[in-house]
Amino acid sequence: MSLSYVATTLAENAPKSTGYGAIGYGLAAIGPGIGVGIVVGKAIEGFARQPELAGQIRTNMFLGIAFTEALALIGLVAGFIF
Repeated sequence: MSLSYVATTLAENAPKSTGYGAIGYGLAAIGPGIGVGIVVGKAIEGFARQPELAGQIRTNMFLGIAFTEALALIGLVAGFIF
């Protein structure tokens, strides 16, 4: 068995990339993008209304951003899997 035969066989039997992963990730990134915008906007409203709670609001804002961005990472992984 020659090396060229092995390479040709592997290339023929390799899964074909359709490019749907990139489209899927693009769609999956829309929701978290909107979610982060809402979280930050509401945090700014909270800062303006009650400046004395700025530290607590900021902590909750970062937690909200982290959980929302986790959805984007799940979409990225799903794009690679499917």
